[in-house]
Amino acid sequence: MIFLAATGAIAWHGVRARNADGSNDTVHLLFGCIAAVFFVLVLFRDVLGVISF
Repeated sequence: MIFLAATGAIAWHGVRARNADGSNDTVHLLFGCIAAVFFVLVLFRDVLGVISF
């Protein structure tokens, strides 16, 4: 649960972050999307048990 909370917070911050001029930062978007993928993977595989590899 701690891992889910941490990756969820990182994903939220990475996707919602803006520069001073209002544009998106590519690095924030990249790491936000990576964190979101890990969040969804852990949530569905380990917590809910919906998918298995």
